[in-house]
Amino acid sequence: MRSVRKCSRTGCLEPAVATLTYAYSDSTAVVGPLATASEPHSYDLCEAHALRLTVPKGWEVVRHEGGFAAPDPSADELTALAEAVREAGRSDKPAPEPEPEGPSGRRGHLRVLPGRA
Repeated sequence: MRSVRKCSRTGCLEPAVATLTYAYSDSTAVVGPLATASEPHSYDLCEAHALRLTVPKGWEVVRHEGGFAAPDPSADELTALAEAVREAGRSDKPAPEPEPEGPSGRRGHLRVLPGRA
């Protein structure tokens, strides 16, 4: 199950129920139902912020008519969660191999190189 997306407004911890996108060429802000996936050029908003959104002078706001509702988890998400829990609980999984030790006797991706004179 996906984690609940939060409102993009700073300091707001409410769950997102709407998505805000901009059509810069038309000077329009569009507030619609929550998008199925988070997009880099859109903003997730809680109901309070979605309803109170204001735009600069000369811009227009297009809002979704009706109420906003948080999406319900789908059966696919619940199945994926159940399989992840089942996989994490398996005791017959092979243990991860330890990293080989480097020239300094320490493990990791950093290595000590001899200095130049």
